[in-house]
Amino acid sequence: MTRKQRRLTLIGSAGVVLALAAGLILYALNDQIVFFQSPTDIVARTIPEGSRIRLGGLVEEGSVTRGDNARVSFKVTDLEASVPVTYVGLLPDLFREGQGVVAEGVIGQDGIFHADKVLAKHDETYMPKEVADALKDKGVWQGEEKPK
Repeated sequence: MTRKQRRLTLIGSAGVVLALAAGLILYALNDQIVFFQSPTDIVARTIPEGSRIRLGGLVEEGSVTRGDNARVSFKVTDLEASVPVTYVGLLPDLFREGQGVVAEGVIGQDGIFHADKVLAKHDETYMPKEVADALKDKGVWQGEEKPK
């Protein structure tokens, strides 16, 4: 085997090993990757039961109800569709009706989104990028553009 052939074999082997490592990493992270969906996306598509997703939009006015054992029910809307959400736990201090929210969890057989994590905006100008983009696409975003 010539020097050139050995070098090409080494480079080819390294490429195969790197591709295999990347494939294994992506396979291992498959359960950890969570995609953002708006309420309209969820209503329009059938999402497989048990799939983890992030639901983002605005907390619908008049939809927040608090129950026993820190159970909270509310609806997330993008002003076209809404999705009912249940959450057990303490909500962020800035969580309120009419504000942006991202909930992470799964959709149950009952069609209710069961959140295990709820994120609210952290100041008066912040909105999660995915939520802001979805609202801009719908033509309902009222926020100001950030200077570049």
